[in-house]
Amino acid sequence: MKILKINGGKELSGTIEIGGAKNSAVALVPAAILSDKVEITNVPDISDINALEKIVNYLGVQFVKNDDKVILDSTNLINKPITLEQSKLLRASSYFMGALLGKFKHVEIYFPGGCSIGARPIDLHLFGFEKLGARIINDGDKYIIDADNLVGADIDLSFASVGATINILLVATQAEGITTIRNAAREPEVGNVVDFLNSMGAKISGKDTSVLTIEGGLELKGGKIETIPDRIEAGTYVIAGAMVGNNLKIAKVIPEHFASLTDKLLEMGADIKIGKDYILASKSNNLNPVDIVTQTYPGFPTDLQQPITSLLTLANGESTITEKIYENRFQNVPYLIHMGANIKVENQTIKIKGPTKFKAGEVITTDLRAGAALILAALCAPGETTIKEVKHVLRGYENIIKKLRKVGVEIDLEDV
Repeated sequence: MKILKINGGKELSGTIEIGGAKNSAVALVPAAILSDKVEITNVPDISDINALEKIVNYLGVQFVKNDDKVILDSTNLINKPITLEQSKLLRASSYFMGALLGKFKHVEIYFPGGCSIGARPIDLHLFGFEKLGARIINDGDKYIIDADNLVGADIDLSFASVGATINILLVATQAEGITTIRNAAREPEVGNVVDFLNSMGAKISGKDTSVLTIEGGLELKGGKIETIPDRIEAGTYVIAGAMVGNNLKIAKVIPEHFASLTDKLLEMGADIKIGKDYILASKSNNLNPVDIVTQTYPGFPTDLQQPITSLLTLANGESTITEKIYENRFQNVPYLIHMGANIKVENQTIKIKGPTKFKAGEVITTDLRAGAALILAALCAPGETTIKEVKHVLRGYENIIKKLRKVGVEIDLEDV
């Protein structure tokens, strides 16, 4: 088991450079197999990418990583059943459903893994596949999906799911005729995938809108894309700066991608300055409470709900957060309470009374963003905090120990 030890209560200053977006990169790699040879740059060095490398290697794809650049050669791609073990490695294994179905009209795969933050069904993915002509056999956790022909269709999503939007895009590029996805997810990561597919020769219009139109059946060859900056990583470190920073600079970002966060921080009275591609954040001793509701983009992201909870414990008064995306995303709360926070859970809403003086302790990471929330709390707590099961954090935060050490955090990763 990997644990983090953090000696908190220290001021953070300097610069943290943001890497490529996890939620883009884990879709770009499966999308790559629709083409022959592609190049993806600004790929984050995280364990989820290592897991995807294992899966594409298993499928006969050559995966060469040099610093932050990955070249994938799918010339010798073989369509084999993706095993239960491989499927459970990460949530993004589900994107091989769309990529292999589009490429071969057949895929065998198990229900995907990932953080345990709620039901996270794939019903909308399957709904889209069926609309495009696929037949689905569900045997327990295993899915066998076939199509004699893939034909474009009008697809209206009942919820603007990022995963379903991307998976349907992957299949639709290979379906004959026109596909229209309505109520498509508008997240920047979806736009990144659209740009990648178009660089291969796809014809997709409507990027960054809720209606995507795909002219399918075109041969895809080549392709090159730069992974966008990780807006969730950026937001997490901006929150760290608002908690314990002294002109902490978060660089290589696209601020408009997480404007819903910075708007809330300004509402709180946080000391942040927004530049063209950076944000400066410093600790403020007089934060206002705010109310937050998580929503699909451009609303407040569910992935920053747990991190901002740690900041809200420092505000003067009662804040509320209502989680509208995942029903099991308050697993960080008991551990924040253990560290001194005053938080009450009422169904899908939490009430946070501040200000809190965090105390060091021993806590457990239950999922990726819960881990980030506990690290943020530990930065504020004088003394040594031990955080267990940090494998979840390493899935999504590139070089987090190196980056935090660079700005003044006393932090160590240990195997026990």
